[in-house]
Amino acid sequence: MLKKIKPIAIHLPQFHPIPENDEWWGKGFTEWTNVTKAKPLFEGHYQPHLPTDLGFYDLRLEEARIAQIELAKQYGIYGFCYYHYWFNGKPMMYEPIERMLANPKEDFPFMFCWANENWTRTWDGNEKDVLVKQNYSEADYIQHINYLIPFFQDKRYIKVYNKPVFIIYKSDDIPNLDDTIELWNTELKKVNLEIYWCRIERWTGSNGKNALNKFDAAVEFQPMSANFKSYIKNKANKYQKNNRLSRLFKKLIARYNSPILQLNTHDLEQYIDYDLNNPPIKDYKIYPCVSPMWDNTARKGSNALIFKNSTPKIYKKWLKGKLNMFKPFSKDENFIFINAWNEWAEGNHLEPCIKWGRQYLEATLEALKETENK
Repeated sequence: MLKKIKPIAIHLPQFHPIPENDEWWGKGFTEWTNVTKAKPLFEGHYQPHLPTDLGFYDLRLEEARIAQIELAKQYGIYGFCYYHYWFNGKPMMYEPIERMLANPKEDFPFMFCWANENWTRTWDGNEKDVLVKQNYSEADYIQHINYLIPFFQDKRYIKVYNKPVFIIYKSDDIPNLDDTIELWNTELKKVNLEIYWCRIERWTGSNGKNALNKFDAAVEFQPMSANFKSYIKNKANKYQKNNRLSRLFKKLIARYNSPILQLNTHDLEQYIDYDLNNPPIKDYKIYPCVSPMWDNTARKGSNALIFKNSTPKIYKKWLKGKLNMFKPFSKDENFIFINAWNEWAEGNHLEPCIKWGRQYLEATLEALKETENK
């Protein structure tokens, strides 16, 4: 490891066929299906994002998973944070993770983030057009935590003071959350386990000394962090000051009803500057996060959220800034998260692509080396 801070890359295990996707979207559907269908929406728009070095892999294959691990190790990534999917008594998209657990050759640290949101056709977690609803019950909680125990017990699982790190994506969605965590803790004590509980902070953040409640720490989710909402408000206020421009823009939208005129686009470097210069003040533990880029056109078309002008140089600036600002909470509590390793349909990946090759990985390694002794 290059530095006392451990970079954790968020990893999407959806790149393989599953029966549910065959039923909903057609035989053989995988995440790659949407990725390859994406089209540019304006001049200079980088779409589709297509892989180079690792190709259109199938994560059921040992060779594909090991190739990811070797690439991550080469460029200073400490471990993966795999999205974990559990719906109503059973896991989904579990084959790559279960095969990894059974394979000692895949020697790479990992942790889980439970993606506890409804599965929808729009892939945005909203209630509209739900394919699988995320239900909650005491019996399901017990079944779920017992499914996870073999992973927590694995020597590769990332721990803080011997406590496996487990992140919940939408903790506010869980009814009676404190009671649920207590229930899980009771089950875990039966096998002499304690968990280091974390929650994602996305769009909005909590404030106050008791904001974490039963959690040990929070994790930023970039670029949709709590700071992004402040950035949007600040941007809107500046825009509204120019009333003439505002009126003209509204007339254009009304006249042409053009999706392109309505695109939710932002300049990544402008947001990064805002994020680095306006660090949110927290009186609880929150781990920093950065994103290489973001453009979910492959999933949402003209309704996409797009951060334009993304480059490895700009990403490196963000990562270095976060590394320099972050002071680990202890010798074990020293993570920085990178969102993401392979979110191809969100235009958000460290893995090499046809436009940038390995430049985002190289920028990661350079940032880590250049801040190692600071």
